[in-house]
Amino acid sequence: MSPSQPVLMMEQVGLQIPVFSTETRSLKSALIRSVTGGQLKRGRTGATITALQNVNCVVHEGERVALIGHNGAGKSTFLKLISGIYTATNGRFERRIRVFPMIQKSFITSPELSGLQAIKAHYLMVEGHLRGFDDFCESVVDFSGLGDFIHLPIKTYSEGMSARLLFSILTAFSHECLAMDEGFGAGDYSFYEKAQQRLQSFIAKAGTLFLASHSDALLQQFCQRGLVFDQGCIVFDGPLEAALAHYHSRR
Repeated sequence: MSPSQPVLMMEQVGLQIPVFSTETRSLKSALIRSVTGGQLKRGRTGATITALQNVNCVVHEGERVALIGHNGAGKSTFLKLISGIYTATNGRFERRIRVFPMIQKSFITSPELSGLQAIKAHYLMVEGHLRGFDDFCESVVDFSGLGDFIHLPIKTYSEGMSARLLFSILTAFSHECLAMDEGFGAGDYSFYEKAQQRLQSFIAKAGTLFLASHSDALLQQFCQRGLVFDQGCIVFDGPLEAALAHYHSRR
């Protein structure tokens, strides 16, 4: 694929999420009092939250895009949409590249299974086969520092051990397109410095990058373009420094 070829195209894209609750009246009041989040509409059959609306965006292969905005502005929803977790409810959405979501904060397996089984499940999900798994598994276990604990059920792990293993698994892959939320944890403090070095290398290897963060320094390190979100809309799209200036001027 040519570097100038668009890999992601959105035209007037919207996403509405149904709310299955009999308490939509109190829910509406709660959202009205909140300064963040999508718009809630109540109808005869229930309520829906407009999480994204009128999103227009074209991203080319190799671009490194920062997602900027306050909590609830639409950044995480956008990441889930482009990675296939959510499906657009209206507008035109075309994706020509596989987008890997680095946004989950828990394992895809049951906590009854062992850490080793969790590694295998993630490997199968990404690769679709077990060729090369043994070397991959060895590198993950070594980096996580879990040793023989890898054979125990995940439910026996501390929160820090679980975070270390999940971080080690997800950052062991390389992806042609990465959708990443900075809020992803790396575990306990003793693991932090080692994890930060690996995280920087992991992000740098991604071909096309979407990075949501509240850290200007992190975005400036990895991105050149910025999308500013507000109430589920992209309100600015341009060079990163201009996007950051636009965001801070609105606060």
